Amino acid sequence: MKNTSNTFRFLARLFVLSLLISMAPARAADPELIGSYTDWNAFAYDEKSGKVCYMASSPQKAEGKYSKRGDIYLLIAHRKAEKSIGVVSVIAGYVYKNESSVTLKIGGTAFELFTDGNKAWARDDKGDKDMVRAMKRGRKMVVKGKSSRGTATTDTYSLTGFSAAYKAIGEACGVK
Repeated sequence: MKNTSNTFRFLARLFVLSLLISMAPARAADPELIGSYTDWNAFAYDEKSGKVCYMASSPQKAEGKYSKRGDIYLLIAHRKAEKSIGVVSVIAGYVYKNESSVTLKIGGTAFELFTDGNKAWARDDKGDKDMVRAMKRGRKMVVKGKSSRGTATTDTYSLTGFSAAYKAIGEACGVK
């Protein structure tokens, strides 16, 4: 995000993505950039039920034998009013194979996420907490999934700046 045009496009895409993952239908304001932390960006916005803070990154490498793929992101969100803290979600850039799972690997630890449409999540709060803890300690993360057409993908994310971005969204939303 070195130039203004790329930053604006990135923010606009994240705004659209935040609408997709939002549990509340109405929003009061556009997301505000809290800060950029190497390979992660942190944002906050207000919605009817309260403040939402999230961080996002795109993969440094996206692999697979596909001809077309949409935007790919990994998001971590806090919705304090809903007691939803550190929720990890993967946006694939395609629709996942029905009833498939996604593998998220950090170091020697692998996590299985469930899929719905073009998104994947942990099955419970413990899974989110365990993934966030591993992301804070890790250097890179690899996400593997399969599209509805059977195309296998492997996305590699840098975790550089993760801890600083996570701290920033925690402070912005009053979450420890």
